[in-house]
Parts: sequence; structure tokens; C-alpha cells
Amino acid sequence: MPKLKTHSGVKKRFKLTASGKVKHGVAGKRHRLISHKGKYIRQNRGADVLAKPDADRVKLWIPYGLD
Repeated sequence: MPKLKTHSGVKKRFKLTASGKVKHGVAGKRHRLISHKGKYIRQNRGADVLAKPDADRVKLWIPYGLD
């Protein structure tokens, strides 16, 4: 059987923790931030962990994990 390919969008948007959880950045923080309030920008710093049902779906798109 040929190898499965990782979904290119998942490589750019998610990271795996050591325990196998899926981390993600917050949407809406790439550009045009002048139109957002400072509170919004501050509260959405850093990364968050996906909920288990969503993480299970994302893991289908990374058959061999992320390195």
C-alpha cells in the first residue's frame, strides 16, 4: 500500500502535544487587527487545546503524526 499524505492545511494550523492532544491557534489573528479591540487581541494570544471530538477529526488528517 502507498503511504498516506498529511493534509497540508493541518500541518500549518495544528501541533501535537507530548500526550497526544491537538493544539491550535485562534482564528482571526493573522491580519487586519486594527479593526479589533485590544482586549480581543490580548485574550486570544497563545494556543489552546482542541476538544476531543474535534481532535479526533484532525488526527484522521495526520496519519503519521506531526514532527
